Amino acid sequence: MILRAGYDALLLDLDGTLYVGAHAVPGAAAALAGDMVEGSGQRLLYVTNNASRGPETVAEHLRELGFPAIADDVVTSAQAAAGVLARRLAPGSAVLVVGTDALAAEIAAVGLRPVRSADERPKAVVQGHNPDTGWAMLAEASFAIRAGADWVATNTDATLPTERGLAPGNGSMVAAVRAATDRSPDVAGKPARPIMIDSLNRAGAQRALVVGDRLDTDIAGANAAEVDSLLVLTGVSTVRDLLRAPVEQRPSFVAFALDAINRPIERAAAAGRAGWRAEFDGTDVLLSRSGGVESAADGLGDDAAGLAAAVATAWANPEFGELRPLGPAAAAALRRWEERTVLAGPAVPLVPGTTEIG
Repeated sequence: MILRAGYDALLLDLDGTLYVGAHAVPGAAAALAGDMVEGSGQRLLYVTNNASRGPETVAEHLRELGFPAIADDVVTSAQAAAGVLARRLAPGSAVLVVGTDALAAEIAAVGLRPVRSADERPKAVVQGHNPDTGWAMLAEASFAIRAGADWVATNTDATLPTERGLAPGNGSMVAAVRAATDRSPDVAGKPARPIMIDSLNRAGAQRALVVGDRLDTDIAGANAAEVDSLLVLTGVSTVRDLLRAPVEQRPSFVAFALDAINRPIERAAAAGRAGWRAEFDGTDVLLSRSGGVESAADGLGDDAAGLAAAVATAWANPEFGELRPLGPAAAAALRRWEERTVLAGPAVPLVPGTTEIG
């Protein structure tokens, strides 16, 4: 059975998972094209912490990149934040918006009144990503919060993946207001529950799989909502991050690319080959490969199995120092993982305590 066939909905992250900036992640659109699970009725929802664009704009961008999407398939942290405030405030209450007009539109859509000045005596502040946010707007937020306004952040991602690298995310701007007010916001986006519950309700899912590139948001959010997750190593989180992931950020599966959703789990578990071993020597995790092939080219097909072995041993021994390769095959694999040159392959289930695959 292929991985996705076990789920009635995929909750897909965007930045770093499906696209980076204006360009799709290689192979991501093809992985979602067509009815890959005939007759399953599987729902695809696009769940994003980026509150800077409205659902229709997001869906249009996805369609331009080759993904099947309509506005109703998009769940944003702006929608989640607006829902949180609508449940707390009386209709028509003023809400100071630190973010784009798209965020302001979501506030208006739930019957609240978006404003841009603390002089309007807002009952709450909502803060979402906007690349144009400057000191003056952060000051308005600080004035309102210090005057007693409630504060909800759409998300607290410290970074945002772009084509040029990682840029400051909404969490970095939230940190500035936190420092100025000695207050902390409630959070609506991943890993907090509001956006996850909104997504599950929208999907009507009995069994959903969260797919994302960040351990601290996508995977932690899935764990908070008690649903399975797949970490794809195409965005922010790296193999090094995965090896040291705390319990609340550990995914159900890991893969090097999104096409793993269309591959059999059984093949993922064994990767068709034997011989990967990871062991803790009291200081480091040592990764080795025996049983035949030692060349980088021949070893490419079972990178996932080697990674699963390394992760299981690292999680069982969180005090480890480094992951060290023993032999040329393991050294070549570690280089591929570091350089992110593995662009295909199965997902592997990550089961703590399993130190040998195959």
